[in-house]
Amino acid sequence: MKTVCPDLEWKGDQVPVSKRFDDPYYSLENGFGETQHVFLKANTLPERFVDGFSIGELGFGTGLNFLATLLEWRRSGQVGQLQFTSFEAYPLTKVDLARALAPFEDLAPLSSGLIDGWSDLLETGQMIWPDVVLNLKVGDARKMLPEWENNADCWYLDGFSPAKNPELWGAELLCSVFEHTKNGGSAATYTAAGFVRRNLEAAGFRVQRIKGYGRKRHMSLAYKEAQDAE
Repeated sequence: MKTVCPDLEWKGDQVPVSKRFDDPYYSLENGFGETQHVFLKANTLPERFVDGFSIGELGFGTGLNFLATLLEWRRSGQVGQLQFTSFEAYPLTKVDLARALAPFEDLAPLSSGLIDGWSDLLETGQMIWPDVVLNLKVGDARKMLPEWENNADCWYLDGFSPAKNPELWGAELLCSVFEHTKNGGSAATYTAAGFVRRNLEAAGFRVQRIKGYGRKRHMSLAYKEAQDAE
């Protein structure tokens, strides 16, 4: 699979920053803490975990969200298999991936498996472990998501800042997210930008502005009510 790798610079020699979007891949304060608050806690995980639980993500980035979720899955004692599908236009190189994940010691055992299998994942689009299936869709989510044949129980909307990467927060793409969300499903994101919330609402989600992480006062939580599902 031919991929376009991002051009990076590094903050504090540890946090990767996209030169294309002039934005860090995760919080400069505490990337792991941000993931736990914005994506796990807001989506009420691990309480909702069941065998076959499906998570969709816009922006795989360093894989931090995936690894933090898998760690929580294992800590919860949930049996069965987690389904995790992520859409990423500019996957990191293996070297940059390893460097970006190095600071997260709690994730080290999981990180090593992702790093070791990274080349195969980029080649095949899939990594299968006994308790998780990771599907990585490399390319433009605006084209790939409408063609996805599955639906997610919850979504991690984790593109770069809406002001710098508006393509990943557009009305048409968020409509596709809604269409690929299961009955009673949810979607969480670190941003509370007005146009993002309006696009989520226009897609059909019920949207709440809730407490953000760290210096971010607010974030957004969206959910698909039972009567909204076909």
